Amino acid sequence: MATSAAAVDLQTPTVPAPAHANTSVSTQFPPINIGTRRSALAQIQARSVEDQLKRAYPDRVYNICAVLAQGDKDKVTPLQQLSQGENAKSLWTGELEGMLEAGELDFIVHCLKDMPTQLPPNLTIGAILSREDPRDALILSPRLPATVTSVATLPPGSTIGTSSIRRAASLRRLYPHLKFADLRGNVGTRLGKLDAADSPFSAIILAAAGLKRMGMENRISQYLSSTSGGMLHAVGQGALAIEIRSHDEAVKQMLNSIRCERTTRACEAERGLLRALEGGCSVPIGVETSWRGGKTLTVGAQPARDYDKHGEPIQEEEPDMDEQELVLKTLVVSVDGTEAVEYETARKVRSAEEARAMGVDVARILLERGADRILAKISEEKKWAAKKELEKVKAEETTTTTTTTTGGSS
Repeated sequence: MATSAAAVDLQTPTVPAPAHANTSVSTQFPPINIGTRRSALAQIQARSVEDQLKRAYPDRVYNICAVLAQGDKDKVTPLQQLSQGENAKSLWTGELEGMLEAGELDFIVHCLKDMPTQLPPNLTIGAILSREDPRDALILSPRLPATVTSVATLPPGSTIGTSSIRRAASLRRLYPHLKFADLRGNVGTRLGKLDAADSPFSAIILAAAGLKRMGMENRISQYLSSTSGGMLHAVGQGALAIEIRSHDEAVKQMLNSIRCERTTRACEAERGLLRALEGGCSVPIGVETSWRGGKTLTVGAQPARDYDKHGEPIQEEEPDMDEQELVLKTLVVSVDGTEAVEYETARKVRSAEEARAMGVDVARILLERGADRILAKISEEKKWAAKKELEKVKAEETTTTTTTTTGGSS
């Protein structure tokens, strides 16, 4: 088994070093190598994890190791085609996981929504960090009139750009007069395609979390949720997860200083649901989690319950999380938006394991109510589409070969 740089002689401090600690002692420890995708957003996210660890362990040196993931290499093929079979498991994580297993990395920073629910047996999630806004965001074209302010006010025939089947299917269900077109690329690329003078898009949809982390919150025209636009977000959206080697106790101990139990329980319920439904990032399964009985919500920002005479929010003591209820809203919708199964429930979950069990229970109810038929149909449609795409590629290769052969003999 590869040895972690953090685990050499188990030298990781058992207690985070104080902020005033002499950083010169960093030479006593090997650097911590942090893996991430190469996009600007992925590196911003990795830097945020590095910053949190630096505050907890200032005596360590950290290196950001950016790698071009398989899903980033092909910017043309629709995600539903890329995510077929075994390739779906490594679309965003494969290269990085290989480096982690080989000991070249100490951990990987992922968007949790991009992580498969089943990881390699020797790898695990070491920590889930505090969640950024998990909602989707609608970004309207600057060319639209001022009267268009939301998805509901888009004119009939307007085209929305998105690479997500879930987003397109959810909105088709409520707004059948809208059109959808595949749109891939990093955040900057997608915004550029929307803003172009000859853009075919009236709007695009991106994750609010990514826009906020990149300082582009001002581009958000509407936050989409169950109460605004009628869309639930993806499983794990807005949360960062740290993937580690399963037996690397030293790194796991370090990450305990930055993990978030509230986010962990909510996301474990979502991932338990997804795994039980055997869905992936290209399947239209939407979720929305919040906490009932406390003063904060997972979805968006919860306004203060009361204010003082100066207009400042009155701080309230947060009730114990074990005494609050986790609320889980779910939606499985067909690709064309004509069929859907919804369910909502609330339960006290006093551990990640209990939260995961809650997700599994909800999945069973969704399947009993017809989600199995929707998902089976989607699976068949994806296989058929993949087959047609393969036939198209083979036909093009045959044509090219024939043309080359003919040209060479003339």
